[in-house]
Amino acid sequence: MARTPFDAGAEFDRQVRVLTDLGYPELSGLGPERFGALVAPLRARAVAARESRYEPGAGAGDEGRVPFLLVVTRNVAPIEETMPRTVLHGGRLPGFVDRTFEPGSLERFVATEETPLPDPDAYLLFDIERGEEFRGVVPHDAMKAIAGRDRTLLTIEEGIALVTHFPQVLVKNKCFSLGGSRCGDRRVPAIWISQKAPKLGWCWEGNPHTWLGMASAGTRTGGVA
Repeated sequence: MARTPFDAGAEFDRQVRVLTDLGYPELSGLGPERFGALVAPLRARAVAARESRYEPGAGAGDEGRVPFLLVVTRNVAPIEETMPRTVLHGGRLPGFVDRTFEPGSLERFVATEETPLPDPDAYLLFDIERGEEFRGVVPHDAMKAIAGRDRTLLTIEEGIALVTHFPQVLVKNKCFSLGGSRCGDRRVPAIWISQKAPKLGWCWEGNPHTWLGMASAGTRTGGVA
């Protein structure tokens, strides 16, 4: 049977509905109309994109690959509020930020110079891989390998977007680090499963974990008004 062509517009609309249903318009303080206006220019970019290799139903979730993500940054919705809006696939318990982030430290984990963002508020991320091939690899070495492939590491907000839009990606023993956000020390943020819920924590860049890979993506793009 021939596969139904991927409808990028429908997928974009689905992701907007996910954020709307989770209360992002209210959380951002923009309200539905202004929030819709913020993300609307990105729809045309999602539809026009030809670089995406991954399609829902052809790797998304089970293989840890998705075509694109609508990413809303902390400028619009605080990480402390968006992480609790994540859940595991089929789960009910809200995600949480690990207490090992000392007060004020989360704000210092920002996008690195090697991870330029196309827009400070909202943009699209294409060709995402959760990176389980890097399980058991020292994070520093994994990040170097990804850079050598001309791919980009995911930020904290992008990792939250991945779990928000595709909760089936986060599964036992296939969790992922987010090397695109750093704070100047040896800590690397990561999302894994704890207490039957998604947890945003961190690991040392020199310590490998058999259950923790390194997420990456192909490109980022902003909207055109």
